[in-house]
Amino acid sequence: MEERKFNTLQMIALVVLRVMIGWHFLYEGVAKLMKGNWSAAGFLLQSKWLFAGIFKWIANTPDVLSAINLMNIWGLIAIGLGLMLGCFTTIASLAGMALILLYYVCNPPFVGLFYSIPMEGHYMIVNKNVVEMAALFVIAVTGTGRFAGLDRILHKMFGKKK
Repeated sequence: MEERKFNTLQMIALVVLRVMIGWHFLYEGVAKLMKGNWSAAGFLLQSKWLFAGIFKWIANTPDVLSAINLMNIWGLIAIGLGLMLGCFTTIASLAGMALILLYYVCNPPFVGLFYSIPMEGHYMIVNKNVVEMAALFVIAVTGTGRFAGLDRILHKMFGKKK
């Protein structure tokens, strides 16, 4: 596959996007960790769409909920650090997309679904989660970690020689 070239300004813009999204993930994870008693239960119990039964079962099963809470917190932190440091950027981006997709499927912004926790509004289909997933897709396919990040070092050490 032919490698596409971006000019310096374009790559800087993509790196800034990657770091900002990484900060968002890291902040959300650390904030949940620091709260101490944070739980996804409230969010899961509001599910009204696909897989609502599974999400509600998770929320009502203490051992499973505890595991989900830990995976959510540490997943957010790991994804955030990966994106901010440009380390395993593609994996971090894909993991971030998967996590956001779970959030979206649990509580989509569809007209007619009403939640007790106020949402930012009904966007019919596209909300901030979909926008962030699209941005993560761009990051996953552009290799910004090789431009500015630890992926650059890893690629030089372990990448295929031409």
